[in-house]
Amino acid sequence: MSKNLYTEDSIRSLDWKEHIRLRPGMYIGKMGDGSSQDDGIYILLKEVIDNSIDEYVMGNGKSIDISIKDNKVTVRDFGRGIPLGKLIDCVSKINTGAKYDSKVFKKSVGLNGVGTKAVNALSSYFNIKSIRDGKSKSIEFTRGSLDVDEKVISNSSRKGTKIVFVPDNQIFGNYRFVDEYVEKMVLNYCYLNTGLTINYNSNKFFSNNGLLDLLKDNIDSDTLYPIIHLRGNDIEVAITHIKNKYTEQYFSFVNGQHTIQGGTHQNSFRQAIVKTIREFFGKNYDANDIRQSISAAVSIKVMDPVFESQTKTKLGSTEIEPNGITISSFINDFIKSYLDNFLHKNSETAKSIQSKILQAESERKAMSGIKKLAKERAKKASIHNKKLRDCRVHYNDLNKEERLDSTIFITEGDSASGSITKTRNINTQAVFSLRGKPLNSFGLTKKIVYENEEFNLLQSALNIENGIDELRYNKIVIATDADVDGMHIRLLILTFFLQFFSDLVKNGHVFILQTPLFRVRNKKTTIYCYSEQEKQNAIEKIGKNFEITRFKGLGEISPNEFKNFIGKDMRLDPVIINKETSIDDVLKYYMGKNTSDRQEFIINNLKIEESLN
Repeated sequence: MSKNLYTEDSIRSLDWKEHIRLRPGMYIGKMGDGSSQDDGIYILLKEVIDNSIDEYVMGNGKSIDISIKDNKVTVRDFGRGIPLGKLIDCVSKINTGAKYDSKVFKKSVGLNGVGTKAVNALSSYFNIKSIRDGKSKSIEFTRGSLDVDEKVISNSSRKGTKIVFVPDNQIFGNYRFVDEYVEKMVLNYCYLNTGLTINYNSNKFFSNNGLLDLLKDNIDSDTLYPIIHLRGNDIEVAITHIKNKYTEQYFSFVNGQHTIQGGTHQNSFRQAIVKTIREFFGKNYDANDIRQSISAAVSIKVMDPVFESQTKTKLGSTEIEPNGITISSFINDFIKSYLDNFLHKNSETAKSIQSKILQAESERKAMSGIKKLAKERAKKASIHNKKLRDCRVHYNDLNKEERLDSTIFITEGDSASGSITKTRNINTQAVFSLRGKPLNSFGLTKKIVYENEEFNLLQSALNIENGIDELRYNKIVIATDADVDGMHIRLLILTFFLQFFSDLVKNGHVFILQTPLFRVRNKKTTIYCYSEQEKQNAIEKIGKNFEITRFKGLGEISPNEFKNFIGKDMRLDPVIINKETSIDDVLKYYMGKNTSDRQEFIINNLKIEESLN
């Protein structure tokens, strides 16, 4: 019987690139194919841009050029340029960089010294060029291994740094950059750095008014009052309330980093708003009534920020600077002073806020009995496991690495939900089964969410009654048939989310599952096709003696086949609302009473459905 010997030969040391490639999740979170805005390819892009932003913050360069073409990313800044003698070290030696010198980078995006090294190690091609003091140097890597080390040459071009990289498909698979995600990232950089110009794929992005512009661009409904915009030392906030909305919406930032999951600063900001409003009106209003329908942004600068993950999406710091005042006190003092002064000077805004609070209070009290009954129903349904086949790891399990993979499929009918349930990953994939077509919730009040069993149970399964802070699944995947009925059900579900929980869509949590429309096969080869073009390509590849199957519903796909479509190569289309798009206008067009306009749209697009039959 052989034994596994544990000797000196069992111990080995990985070099920097091997360690990053072996454990990429430690450095950039989840891999993903680019369909989700927190996928690794966007973290790579962010790490490169962060360095250029830090240069701008320190007063070096006023613009950044970014282009992405055929998955090749180019980022060019006009900062000081990396010292030429340290160029290789800065991109291939862990814990090397200027950010460790706090005199140079006082309040940097990050101090881990890993970012650009991770980009290098996880790219099939990586080139960096530094132009400085009339000279330049360029080096080139393949998957972290140095291939080209050019000599220093004279260069009269503008100083700065240029990085070109291609994320490695051995790591990320068949990935793609979604323009809307990149543009959102670029815009956030501009909001947080007024005066900076970023050119992305020949489009110019710029902001004069910081967080005021951010809220204006992200609010798609009427506001109750003009946006309140307040600025102080190391802090900026923008606040308003939205008409006919129920959820809270926050955009929080630390040192220019978008903290998608919030953290100590966002929690402190929410508490400070409640405390200041209560003291201003001299009333102990319920916190939920004060914050209902609020849309706000907060940005602070912190010395040596501590984040809860390498991807820096949640702030863990409790102090503004080492041995300094707490973040909670800092934000509370600012809001108490600046917001209180603003409300005293702007009585109409103060009246609008109080009126909104009283309305929310009245609605809450009127719905208390309905909510209690709804919760009892949801609890009972959960006990009997009628609707939800849950998974083991959830998005709000902050200490679990698999949390970003947590997914819930919303299906129609028992056959489709049964196929997915039998083949899913029970650790990270849950299934919620709808019974028939959901109600058209357009124009209805949130009362219907509790009175309608399907909506109530779905809300309970997602854990979003009070917003998305405790959302249980990172990805909400609508899995309906690719026919007219399936499209209608998909639209009804999206209407529900956009009407009452638009943050789910705005924060990139909602997706449409692509399932194959055709199967082309012979005795040796089987190819699943997601479009007419893919079907034609498959026919040409297989050649003679093939058969074609048209899948008209998810229930027709066997569990053995379904496992191919919800695994690591799962195709998802993100539901994205462009900043130019009004949610109210979209819902009114598709779900309102403009029957003739919608009928014309359907007739004009009917050929799409016909071509699939």
